[in-house]
Amino acid sequence: MKPSTRRRVRRWLLISAWTVVLVVLLGNRWVINSSDAYITDKWALLPDNDVGLVLGTSPYLASGKASPAFQGRIDAAAELYRVGKVKHLIVSGANPDETYNEPRAMRKALMLAGVPEEAVTLDFAGFRTFDSVVRAKQVFKLERFTIVTQKYHTYRAVFIARKFGVPAYAFIAPANADGRPGNRHPVREVFARVAAILDIFVLNTRPKFLGAPEEVPVPLAPEAEGA
Repeated sequence: MKPSTRRRVRRWLLISAWTVVLVVLLGNRWVINSSDAYITDKWALLPDNDVGLVLGTSPYLASGKASPAFQGRIDAAAELYRVGKVKHLIVSGANPDETYNEPRAMRKALMLAGVPEEAVTLDFAGFRTFDSVVRAKQVFKLERFTIVTQKYHTYRAVFIARKFGVPAYAFIAPANADGRPGNRHPVREVFARVAAILDIFVLNTRPKFLGAPEEVPVPLAPEAEGA
């Protein structure tokens, strides 16, 4: 290869690399800036919504120990239910086989935390955050809901919901066993935010599985029951 050709190739590779870095940085800034105002760890600052959407994660770490992130989401969702910020919870996650089922694990943990079984709906097709959020609108027909997950995850979830016309808010779940929100920010989340932008604005992605609409059995308000 001629020296001049090598220089052109290196220049092209360098420009391409910087372009990717710029797209990732700007994409992340867009997702975070457009979602930050709708995210809080204070339940009193949340609007009252009939339904909370709890995003799935494994109950266990790779080491086999209990996952603080899983328990944090359970504790946060149970708190919202106890204080009346939500009346019902959808637990949405993956269940690829009989040995791994996030929604059932979340329902069991919520019941242990004091949430009645009838106040929990299982969404077995929450294969991705995108699927969980879009299904909440298109399958469960929710016009608004409160998302429950860790802070780093809330930005992308709220971004997706609002770009689909849902005025969603998010409640930050603890990420550590001591109840702190934590500063963990997985590298994969940085790229997942860019993927969300592509899903919505470029690829016109749809959830892997939609299926028939389902009704969420939200209890009526006292005045509605007596009407």
